[in-house]
Amino acid sequence: MLLPPPAPLLVATDLVVGYFAAKKQPRPVAGPLQLALAPGELVCLLGPNGAGKSTLLRTLAGLQPALGGQLAVGGQPLAALSAPERARQLSIVLTDRLDAGNLTVRELVRLGRHPHTGWLGGLSAHDEAQVQAALVATGTAAFGPRPVGELSDGERQKVLLARALAQDTPVVLLDEPTAHLDLPNRVALMRLLHRLARQTGKAILLSTHELDLALQAADRIWLLPAVGALRTGTPEDLVLSGTFAAAFVHEGLAFDAATGTFALHAPTGPAVQLLGSGAAAFWTRRALEREGFVPTTAEASLCVRVPHATQTAWLSQAAGQPPQAHNSVETLLRALSQLKDS
Repeated sequence: MLLPPPAPLLVATDLVVGYFAAKKQPRPVAGPLQLALAPGELVCLLGPNGAGKSTLLRTLAGLQPALGGQLAVGGQPLAALSAPERARQLSIVLTDRLDAGNLTVRELVRLGRHPHTGWLGGLSAHDEAQVQAALVATGTAAFGPRPVGELSDGERQKVLLARALAQDTPVVLLDEPTAHLDLPNRVALMRLLHRLARQTGKAILLSTHELDLALQAADRIWLLPAVGALRTGTPEDLVLSGTFAAAFVHEGLAFDAATGTFALHAPTGPAVQLLGSGAAAFWTRRALEREGFVPTTAEASLCVRVPHATQTAWLSQAAGQPPQAHNSVETLLRALSQLKDS
């Protein structure tokens, strides 16, 4: 028997987001939207540029007003909460470059406790424990005494996340947290966010352009296309239904549901029958596509068999000719190019 899903921490009903243009005329960007954030989930907000991802995040955080609909956090209308009450319900990490002055890492993270302190702003032993826990959870405790200005982009992003965790809100919102990070730090941050959602029971929502990482890390995806309605669901359901690929058609991108990647190269050459499986077949397919060939499992005038347990070389064969052996993908591609030219 399936247990009922937990009550959502944030709910949006018929939410319309946008901004006010000249003469205070409303300019809707997206909506009406039906949204819910559940505890313990990492949700990735995806969509092309201009779809309204940042506008939606800022609206959910209460940084700008909604143009229509209802938005509730912790069971209360967001608009009815005072600034301190809102800060105890949700925290946000923006992409804006941080000017922390001469603050150290620990001092910056301690600022996350201000919604919970008295008017004098003094931190109790419990507050300090929350700060330390946030530093440990994000792997930043070792450089607590360091000035924030000396941090790398990856370290700074983790510290900002630590400040949000120290704020100890049920909902955490992040706008493009991987924007200034290299690939190892992007992977590490996504892994960290998924683990924190699971371990803390918080609802974590982030907007990102890291489509491949989002498909691997997210429990749920909010897919906001440039044209059409927002779609939500698990990454697998959105991919298998074709919804994910359709959202990026207007960007000229072709999504391959079998590999979970976007096609970088348009085929221009002949078909190649690719025989084999496993990692060697996957990377051979990639190489063939890069060279303009069209890999297929159907019979074709060119055939390639990848290495397997009893065969350590790639075998290529043109119709009516004997097979050739190749000890690397590079030599295979060179031979196929010669066959194509002839």
